[in-house]
Amino acid sequence: MMGSYVSDVTQFIKQYKKDHPETEQKQREGRLRLWDKAIDLELQEQYKSARVPQKPYVYYNK
Repeated sequence: MMGSYVSDVTQFIKQYKKDHPETEQKQREGRLRLWDKAIDLELQEQYKSARVPQKPYVYYNK
């Protein structure tokens, strides 16, 4: 019996996805646009080698 409970939020999300089947595809496209990007390893190495070391306390004038 304990496994049969479904919260209001879960019910809403399931109903929304049923009414708007394009939602999951839009989510995947958004993820690809923002997070799943190809990383250029050579360019990353150039960025790392060009980094200037920072002093431990940047506001100290010496």
